[in-house]
Amino acid sequence: MKAVLMIVLFMVTLSVYSQNTEEESIIKLLVKESTTWRNGDRKEHAKCWLVRPYSKVYISSITGDNFEMPAEKMANPTNFGSGTFENSNYNFSIHNDNAWVSHDEVSTDVKGNKSYSHEIKMLEKVNNEWKIVAISIHMYKK
Repeated sequence: MKAVLMIVLFMVTLSVYSQNTEEESIIKLLVKESTTWRNGDRKEHAKCWLVRPYSKVYISSITGDNFEMPAEKMANPTNFGSGTFENSNYNFSIHNDNAWVSHDEVSTDVKGNKSYSHEIKMLEKVNNEWKIVAISIHMYKK
């Protein structure tokens, strides 16, 4: 009985450790994607994305306008952002090689103006690396 309990405890610990490692890997990807966007690093930014036939980018603006952008334009943009960002309030759902994560983002442009968004990103793990396959961005006024 003791041996069975020890095995179960070990498996639970391993599962929790694995989940935390995956969360850390995903956060690292999201930080890289936001950083490369603001730095105009086209090559590294594209590495954050995996455009699939079902990839989508949905954006709702502060004014209530909603639009869809081809994922290819987000993965390989012609225009980049600037300034800084801060992500917070991460929530994860990770299942083997696919996941989604929601988070809040505060962006500050070079003039000091702030913009706020709630974001949901869908991810897939390919060759042991997480990639963004879809994103939904909802801008709001604070």
